[in-house]
This record gives sequence, C-alpha cells and structure tokens, in this order.
Amino acid sequence: QVQLVESGGGLVQPGGFLTLSCAASGITVAPYAMGWFRQAPGKEREGVMCISARGLPTNYLGSNQGRFTIARDNAQGTVTLLMLNAKPEDTAAYFCTVDLERSSCSNPANVRRSEPHSQGTQVTVSS
Repeated sequence: QVQLVESGGGLVQPGGFLTLSCAASGITVAPYAMGWFRQAPGKEREGVMCISARGLPTNYLGSNQGRFTIARDNAQGTVTLLMLNAKPEDTAAYFCTVDLERSSCSNPANVRRSEPHSQGTQVTVSS
C-alpha cells in the first residue's frame, strides 16, 4: 500500500520561502514520476511541478515558472518542493503524487491518487 505524507507547510510572509517535503512508503519510487499539485478552497486542483523518474523537472504554473524548484531522493523515497518569493495566491493545500502509470511527467493535478489519499500540507501566504 502506497502512503504519502506531506510536511513543511505553514504561514509564510509574501516574498518569503518555504520547503515542502513528501515521504513515500510502501513503494520504490525510482521508476515513477513524482509531483505536486495544490488546491485552494473552492478551486480546482492545480498542478505545480513534476519530476520524472530520470530527474527532469516540468513546471505547470506558467507565469510562475522559476519560483518553484522540485527535487527527488529515490533512496529516501522523498520529493521536495521549494517555493521562493511566496505570493498570496500560493495559499492552498499542497499534495504530492507518485504516478504509478508513467515514468515521464504529466500534470500532477490529474494523476490517479492511491488510497488512502494523503492529507496534504497547508501553505498560507500572508503578512
């Protein structure tokens, strides 16, 4: 059974930075793409970034490209998301994904999530 546990969220001031982490258990993550999506109250899921099994990153936030960095550690079974220059519109719950169907990236917002779903980690950007 795949389990994902996100951590690192919290309150950050505009312009600040935050590092989110996700630990996967019950699976060897090396063959699979991993990523992050976010969801704000009343809004649809929004893909943030993905990293392929080979370590190639893909950004899904368009104009926000460059503010987010993704990294993975296959030995530890973790994926990390670094957020720079935080903006109020980044406020959301952030969830990590392991795409068991592919090694290359696709939008994390559309990745089939394993049961039970992870809880995510809340990020609030406010002064």
